Amino acid sequence: MNTLTKLHALELIHRLKRAPSEHKGSAGKVLLIGGAPGMSGALLLAGSAALHLGAGWTILEMLDPTAAHALPEQAELMVRLASFNAQEQLETTNPDVIAIGPGLGFSALARDWLAAALHYPKAPLVIDADALNLIADTPEFLDLLKQRNQAFPGMTVLTPHPGEAAHLLNTSAAVVQKDRTTTLSNLVKLTDSIVVLKGQHTLIAAPTNAAVQCDQGNPGMAVGGMGDTLTGSIAAIAAQGIRHNINLWEASCIGVQLHATAADSLVAQQVGPIGLTPTEVILEMRRLLNKLL
Repeated sequence: MNTLTKLHALELIHRLKRAPSEHKGSAGKVLLIGGAPGMSGALLLAGSAALHLGAGWTILEMLDPTAAHALPEQAELMVRLASFNAQEQLETTNPDVIAIGPGLGFSALARDWLAAALHYPKAPLVIDADALNLIADTPEFLDLLKQRNQAFPGMTVLTPHPGEAAHLLNTSAAVVQKDRTTTLSNLVKLTDSIVVLKGQHTLIAAPTNAAVQCDQGNPGMAVGGMGDTLTGSIAAIAAQGIRHNINLWEASCIGVQLHATAADSLVAQQVGPIGLTPTEVILEMRRLLNKLL
């Protein structure tokens, strides 16, 4: 572990600096898919992260009918009920970046949206949470993922925690944690994707990029919703990167290090580690990002 290259991605943030003439189209359209009944909070956190990290549009494709309405406290989020014709909805929306998984669940509708996202060409795709478990359980989805990466290399990132990584590799979380570097390598080989293996000292690798290690982060991040904020953050940075010369690998690296650095910054201010919330981390990420422009 100690021989891995340390992640130094925050120096790339200056590329996100906006020209005076830029408009919301320059910052990209992010579509986030998930929020099944009882799990809408996961998608809302991902959406809040995308919004606060600079996406021009943030659209939530919400699977929970009771949660698919405008949010007075966050009216900037475009929340709508997920269509039963996922492919047609994707084509109509024409997103710059897609993120799928937070609170997605395992319904037939969830499966339809995952299939549509994997078929959607060219746009960077962030896959997290339940979408990873669906891929682990369904060989057809894994095949679609590999086909997508062959056609559009470097355009898909997976963000598993140890449990999801174990599910993908048909092993245990204990085995994953015992040798995280080997696990990361095996996930990249299995999926042909950029892989962010979350946990203490998050690791990132890709078919064309050697593994790097994030030295930032703290135990206060061990709380539900923290991974959802990372998903939304990577999506927002990738969306802006399309017009600001930041590819999905770089966006993933920035998102990981900014996320962990924000959590450390809050702990240094005695906000946590116990009781640290994803929402607090989102706002601190925004502050640090703008400071580093």
